[in-house]
Order: sequence, then structure tokens, then C-alpha cells
Amino acid sequence: MKHRGKARRAAMRIIWITLLVVVAILIASLAAQLLGALVLALLPFLGLLWVGFALFTLYFFRDPKPRVPQGTGLVVAPGHGKVDLVDVFSEPRFLEGECQRISIFLSVLDVHVQNAPVTGRVALLKHTPGQFMSALRSDCGLHNENVLLGLEADDPAGEKLGVRLIAGVLARRIVPWVKPGDAVQRGDRISLIQFGSRVEIYLPLRAKIRVQVGDRVVGGETVLAVFE
Repeated sequence: MKHRGKARRAAMRIIWITLLVVVAILIASLAAQLLGALVLALLPFLGLLWVGFALFTLYFFRDPKPRVPQGTGLVVAPGHGKVDLVDVFSEPRFLEGECQRISIFLSVLDVHVQNAPVTGRVALLKHTPGQFMSALRSDCGLHNENVLLGLEADDPAGEKLGVRLIAGVLARRIVPWVKPGDAVQRGDRISLIQFGSRVEIYLPLRAKIRVQVGDRVVGGETVLAVFE
């Protein structure tokens, strides 16, 4: 499956960077004779702190393989988390009008790899700078840093869907793994948002929603809607 292992590599980069920072601090501190004893006293604490951070980072960047459902006209969740908003929304850039919106909040304990909701083609990738309001706010997508992916589905042919990746207070980096023109399969890994964030999906009005507010969904697995 495409992009397998990218989340783990991102985690390892962060772990090695933090290790280098810890080592640099220790070397600088050891060079100062007056602080030598203090550094030695702190060494076990710093080591345990880094091990704890490394374990959490590996957990946070986990990338489970989705069990993608089979069938026609299915739209699966683009992210892991809790549905906290289902409404009608106006999306002017890709769907160009009213559509159905499903918003999913990703806590720091959720998987932060995103998945393609349908099989099709990436027709748009639009990055919009913005604020870093709390992703707990369902309206943060109107103000926060975000990336809008426009998808043209193969099933139903030519149907347009949008996926918006939204940064939060801690999630200050959105890493798309696709670009315009790329073909994607339902459930493929398409992006990574680092730390707490939000993902929204925009669906045509004729799509039949299969989830409700309060439902927990699994990226690449949970059926959000169907085209009948």
C-alpha cells in the first residue's frame, strides 16, 4: 500500500533530533566544570525523560494498515477520531457550492495518518496559511492553517469530494503525501498531521450519510457515506 512506513520515518526523525539535542546539552553541561556534578545527577532523569518521549512519539506516529471495506459507492473516513459535526456547508473552491460536511476531531491519542476516502484522482491541493486555534473548536477550519485536497472519484465516476486537513494548537505541520494528478485507492495513506488536529470531508448533497455526531471512526475503514 502506498506511503507505508512514512509515519514511522517521521517519528524516527523526531526521536533522533531530540536525542541529538539531549546529547548536545549533556556535552555542553559537562564542559562546564561547575555544573558537572549537577549534570551527573540529572543524567538518569534526562535519560528516562528521553526514553519516555521516544516511546510516546513511536506510539503517536503509529500507522496501522486499514481493513478497507469492499463495495461500490462507499466513502470511508479520511481520519481516525470522533465525529463532532455533521452539517450542510458551502465549499467554494472545489465543490463550488453547498455540500455535506463531516468533521472529525483527532486527539493527541488518535492515529494521525490520513487515508483516501474513495478511489480516484487528486485534482486539487490548496494550502492556506492561518491561525493555530484549538482543534477542539469545530469552526477552526475557517481560520486555521489547512490543506484542501480535491478528489475526483472513480466510483461514482466524476463525483467530487473534498478533504480538508486542519492544523491545531500543537499540530503545526501538515504533510501531504499526494499531489495533483496522483491516483489513489480507497484507504491509501495520503497525509500526516503532527499532533492534535481535525479532518473534514465534503460530500455532494446526494450522498447518504451513515454516521452521526459522537461516533468514533477509523481512517480507511469506517463507512461515512454511500452513493446509491
